[in-house]
Amino acid sequence: MSTQADFAAALFDPQRPCPDGLFSANGAEPDSRFAVYRNNVQGSLINALADSYPVVLQLVGEEFFRAMAQFYVKTFVPTSPLINDYGSDFSGFIEHFAPAASVPYLADVARLERLRVMAYHAADANVVDPAHIAAAMSEPEALAQLHIHLHPSTFTLNSPYAVVALWAAHQADTPPQDLEPYHPQSALVLRNGLEVEVFAIDVGTATFIHSLQNNRPLGQAVADALYAAPVFDLSQCLALLIGHNGITHLQHDKVSP
Repeated sequence: MSTQADFAAALFDPQRPCPDGLFSANGAEPDSRFAVYRNNVQGSLINALADSYPVVLQLVGEEFFRAMAQFYVKTFVPTSPLINDYGSDFSGFIEHFAPAASVPYLADVARLERLRVMAYHAADANVVDPAHIAAAMSEPEALAQLHIHLHPSTFTLNSPYAVVALWAAHQADTPPQDLEPYHPQSALVLRNGLEVEVFAIDVGTATFIHSLQNNRPLGQAVADALYAAPVFDLSQCLALLIGHNGITHLQHDKVSP
């Protein structure tokens, strides 16, 4: 019997022969049975990519998408037993896939769709009561050292393309005709209950969220956001996070006198 590695290699490379030692219970030639099994496995992985990247598929069409996905499947074998994990680096593959160069925003749309998958499967967490947040905000002397912890499903993406508009356009039956894809846009992805939501945000808000996720206190996170975007609006940003259940914990640093 061939080793597991030999079997896997033959499974993803149609140029390889059927592994030695295989036999069919009904006496049929193992080569043809293995070829069917190989096609089923590769087809299942391509279908999984199509499920995870529906807007990418719509942007290039099913024929192009499945051909591109087939190249990916032959190069990147699954490394996790969870089918939802497959294709986590598909955006990087698209970025260097020459036939997709005519759609330069395709890789970033794939990145946004991967964040949606990650948000959907992120851990659950209890959110902070808005009244508690309001109480914390009413203590201005302690705000600078306040740590705000965000829901595990919270992700951001900065893109030189209008990724949120491109994604949103393909959620409707009739995409808008005047969509301008070559416009920088930042995205916020967040699971609110069981619904994964996508918002267009400014780069200051994206920077603020990134700073909070790197355990910077509120004062430093605001400074980072204002450096990235002088028009950053803290109250508007917090309203977005609070309104969509994005804040899970508040922590005050104790500053010695």
